[in-house]
Amino acid sequence: MATTPAKENILKRIRQALSNPVPLPFPQSEGAQSVFTKPTEDIAVAFAQSFNQLQGKFIFCPDEASLQQQLAQLIEIKGWKEMYCVEKKLTSLLTSLQLTPSAHLESCDASLTSCEYLVARTGTIVMSSAQASGRTTSVYAPIHICIAYTSQLVYDAKEALQFLKEKYTSNIPSLITFASGPSRTADIEKTLVTGVHGPKEVYCFLIEG
Repeated sequence: MATTPAKENILKRIRQALSNPVPLPFPQSEGAQSVFTKPTEDIAVAFAQSFNQLQGKFIFCPDEASLQQQLAQLIEIKGWKEMYCVEKKLTSLLTSLQLTPSAHLESCDASLTSCEYLVARTGTIVMSSAQASGRTTSVYAPIHICIAYTSQLVYDAKEALQFLKEKYTSNIPSLITFASGPSRTADIEKTLVTGVHGPKEVYCFLIEG
């Protein structure tokens, strides 16, 4: 098919534009600097505030002994019998509390997992499919309990993604989850409902270390 003069004129201008690219008018507008300013307070405090605002339940533990004590109290108060967990270190924690980890995620009272990082600015728990808990443990259980350390705290999601990239180099996990409090939706008559497509309660035990 012959090229019309109009079409040829358009193609000519496209070639000229590609050979002489126009520089970005504001080259620093999308630089490496974050648009959010880190708080002057401890980011653990910032995470706790953000997490609580999202209806998450935050518990600080100065050491491992405090974790055992506070987790045991929570389990007793709630009357939980079936605790699902597949991570070796955390199953040992349950065993020390005289609990046998349940093998049935679909019928458990709560699930117990670790995490990759905690994002202080948004109160978000970052998890990935590379963890022993996999994709489903934090989603299918009615209650999710996350055990984390202050060394896993970052301020923004960008930092979390960068650290994940460095941690897994060329083998990035196939799934990275950003969980900000209990699941919630307002799709039904614009009424906010929690626990519709995920846990209705999320606990985060943060240990100094």
